[in-house]
Amino acid sequence: MLDQTELKSKLRAISEANAAHHVLDILESNLRRMGATHILITGLPMPNRPIDNLVQRFRWPDQRNDGIESTSLSANDSALMLGLGSNRARVWTITSGDMEHSDLLASAGEGSQIVVVPVTELYPFQAFVFASGPSLQANKYDLSNLEVLSAAAFSRLRELGVISGQRPGALSTRERKVLELTAFGKTAGEIADVLDISQRTVHAHLQNASVKLNASNKTHTVVEALRYGQISV
Repeated sequence: MLDQTELKSKLRAISEANAAHHVLDILESNLRRMGATHILITGLPMPNRPIDNLVQRFRWPDQRNDGIESTSLSANDSALMLGLGSNRARVWTITSGDMEHSDLLASAGEGSQIVVVPVTELYPFQAFVFASGPSLQANKYDLSNLEVLSAAAFSRLRELGVISGQRPGALSTRERKVLELTAFGKTAGEIADVLDISQRTVHAHLQNASVKLNASNKTHTVVEALRYGQISV
């Protein structure tokens, strides 16, 4: 566990780093210190969009293949969706059931611990730090420190121009506003009055948002917009 002096030192090093790989090295070294053998530092893509350009670091040996590092990552891997379940860092043990639905978790191996750290400070951009390992240990203080370090790392990456606040397929400003008002129970007519647009335009924005979020109806669209950090209520 990092003490406060060490944490401040790492935060200072991140703020002073002048290259992305220096920032990522600091974060990775802390994860390795906790026992992580598998590390993924990435932005989360919008539905039906590729993840490749959002991945910052991928160190993920495949235990099914003599520990050879994986070179590809599917944007549809169910493990990535686990990061949407909470705004706080969490840890659990990989089970055989988890492995059936995720190539990422299957590569790490049954019984390994996995930590997921969501980064929410870059709204509406979403990022996550995943770490796993058979001997990984993370108590509540480690998780708290990881949240702080991960947020600082991604903020520095944005300052360095490595990442932006937008993702391909993100909702437009007007689509977000329409969905936020919908989330508060406003009807299409009320939304049209508030935004000074026609009801037809309101429905068009809702339809466009539904397609981008791969949602089946208006309620589902609002839920997915919240999960993917496109709106806040």
